[in-house]
Amino acid sequence: MRFAAWSSIIVGAMMLLQWAFFLGTGSVPEVDSEPVALVFHLVAEGATSLVLLYAGLALLRSGRSGIAVGLVGNGMLLYTVIVSPGYFAQIGQWPLVGMFLLLALVAFVAIVKLARALRDPSAAS
Repeated sequence: MRFAAWSSIIVGAMMLLQWAFFLGTGSVPEVDSEPVALVFHLVAEGATSLVLLYAGLALLRSGRSGIAVGLVGNGMLLYTVIVSPGYFAQIGQWPLVGMFLLLALVAFVAIVKLARALRDPSAAS
């Protein structure tokens, strides 16, 4: 479960930092062009980040009690990394599309490991 814990913490923190950076540098044109859609997107990604952070900490502290939250958080992450790359593909930023593919793989691996730990407590490593 250490993989799921640390990947959740790292990805959750990086999501928050990424949005703070992009918003702080004025690199989000949707602030002016699509403000309502952007707010909904930021709420969804912020919730994903916070659930991932909580899940990671819970998994490190008490293991089994964080499994359910870890599954939810990584499920949220999997959804967002499937939906979000369409924007970057549309504007031809393929390295970012690749980053989302890598994050999808990380989320999938975390989900598999957490599901195994939920079924078999001896697999919780």
